[in-house]
Order: sequence, then C-alpha cells, then structure tokens
Amino acid sequence: MSIRVWIDADACPGPIKDLVFRTAERLQIETILVANQSIWIPASDWISRMTVPGGPDVADDAIAHRVQPGDVVITGDIPLASRVVEKECVAIGTRGELYDDKSVHARLAARNLMDQLRASGMETSGPKPFDQKDVQAFANQLDRTLTRLRKQRK
Repeated sequence: MSIRVWIDADACPGPIKDLVFRTAERLQIETILVANQSIWIPASDWISRMTVPGGPDVADDAIAHRVQPGDVVITGDIPLASRVVEKECVAIGTRGELYDDKSVHARLAARNLMDQLRASGMETSGPKPFDQKDVQAFANQLDRTLTRLRKQRK
C-alpha cells in the first residue's frame, strides 16, 4: 500500500502547498488537496484536488472519512489531526508540528482550554505571523515523516 498525502487546503499557506507539490513529484507520492473552493494545482500525475461543499468541517469530514492507515495529513486544524491520528495516520501542522498518538491529545486539550478562555471573555494573542522558519520546520518534518513511513513500507 502506498502513502498518500492529504492537504486540508482551505487555510494551508501557499509556500507549504508549493513544497508539498515539489515533494509529491520528486517522490511520486499521491497528494490530494481538499477544499471548499476550486483551487489551483499544477498539472501532475501525482497531485489532484477534491472540491467539497462549503460549511463547517466539510473538508475535514471528507479527509477523515477517506484516509487510510499510514497516510499523512497536512492541517492546521487540531480536531482534524486528532481524528486522523485515531485512524493510524500522521498529521503535520503547517508550522511543522507532528501530531501523533503521543502529541495530539495534549495539543487538543490545550486548544480546548484556549477556546474556553476566549469564550469567557479573556483576550488571547493570535498565532505569530507565518514566516520562512515555519516553512523550514515544515519541510524538515515532512522529510522525516515520509522517510520513516517509506522505510516502514519496504
């Protein structure tokens, strides 16, 4: 069974998509972008897109229902990361965070706590601006993850 990469594409930064496109071509890995709007993808035998209807979590649901054990999901959405990890997949955040059995539950709990604090009126700072360090951290994590998964398949 081959590895597939799924991208939660609606909020995925362009530099991350471009990096994954190059990786998909170089390693010949099937890559599927899922979004609720039509998005550009390069002409490729390895890259495709799935357009889903708009609405809360529609793209997340499409990904979570289709992933198979060993797939990789690129997402900034912690609840989606938790769902795919439960299906024996690996999720990578757009800033290079690895979400696996060891980390995703703690990240989900922290996210839920922050949501509760914001709902109670507490002001919290948003994420720092996306920058080149984030792209590099993502590239390193994607490379480590795909190398490990490809070795496991041999």
